[in-house]
Amino acid sequence: MKGRLAVVQSGGPTPVINASLVGIIHEAQQHDCFDKIYGLIHGIEGGLKREMIDLSSLTARQLQTLANTPAAALRSSRHKISDDDYEIILECCRAHHIHYFACIGGNGSMYVCNRLAEMAQAANYELRVVGVPKTIDNDLLHTDHTPGYGSAARFLALATRDTGLDLRAMATFDDVTILEALGRNAGWLAAATALAVQHDDDAPHLIYVPEVAFDERRFLNDVVAVHERLGYVFVVVSEGLRDAEGRMIGQRESNHAEHVDTLGRSIYSLSQGVASYLAELVREQLGLQARTLRPGLIGRAMSAAVSSVDRVEARRVGEAATTYLADGGSGEMITLERISQQPYHCDTGTIELSVVSGGEKMLPREYINNAGNMMTAAFIDYVRPLIGELPPVFRFDADKNHFDG
Repeated sequence: MKGRLAVVQSGGPTPVINASLVGIIHEAQQHDCFDKIYGLIHGIEGGLKREMIDLSSLTARQLQTLANTPAAALRSSRHKISDDDYEIILECCRAHHIHYFACIGGNGSMYVCNRLAEMAQAANYELRVVGVPKTIDNDLLHTDHTPGYGSAARFLALATRDTGLDLRAMATFDDVTILEALGRNAGWLAAATALAVQHDDDAPHLIYVPEVAFDERRFLNDVVAVHERLGYVFVVVSEGLRDAEGRMIGQRESNHAEHVDTLGRSIYSLSQGVASYLAELVREQLGLQARTLRPGLIGRAMSAAVSSVDRVEARRVGEAATTYLADGGSGEMITLERISQQPYHCDTGTIELSVVSGGEKMLPREYINNAGNMMTAAFIDYVRPLIGELPPVFRFDADKNHFDG
């Protein structure tokens, strides 16, 4: 089937989202079935406003540069789509002879892909649709991991390692540092900071994720135990920590109700935040000096911290998506399937969009220790290959007058 291919980037960007775009474009240039390759501006809104650019003639050099560019090159969107919007998008496809549609995105984007494929079929319009996985949160179902996660995890591991050494150096003045990682419902990003531990007693000393109900008294006891042993404590928490009743930790009810994004989800950065709340708790209940770190969105845009493995896999899922469309496929998302751990190897596969959309993949309980405050060796084995090699760091032990390599 001859036709034009439309590509969208949707939702929060990742450090490697443009590598997937490049994979789609480069592979499409190798197939005669694609007359042109359009990039919709600002995600699905480009289809509503008919704002698009022709990507067909980008050179190999331009594609190489694009693959290393941070943020979403086509610009992204969190527009909440109505049934009327789908009709407008289908009309746009008809007007521009678009018969192929690839969407790089996360959970919400996979829902949109599935709904668009359903509506095109109901309208008897031949539109082949494929989802290309992307999210730093790593919470897409039925894929071993998502492109973008490895780089964001790498950034947080490096940030934790180096600021952990900073806390160690300031131990006579600062007692506790609490780093707040993104993770509305799943703790994959906070968990990845466990990779910072290269020596005994390295930061982080405690990690708390939404998959385990948070108990303030137990948290304070954990902090006391580490402080008595080391004289300082580095804590990592997910922004979406909840107590046993499911209530958000550190979120004021007024802010929780008033500040939401276009999809109706709470914007946590406008509320007190879990790190600030817990630092206050430590100061008031334990009398310890506590600081907070909130890297926020930096990890999804920091191109300097990109994992080489992540970039390669991001491009690979883009290429696989185009091949899938060219071979007549539609209605599925490309997946990453781990074939072997040692040596690490992942291949691509597919899963029906209807199965993926609307769900979230949480941290398995076996990845969290029994106390609920640190990751297990099983998690480290899972995540280590995804972030690539960390640059070495040498610690000078002033007490013993030598370097720990």
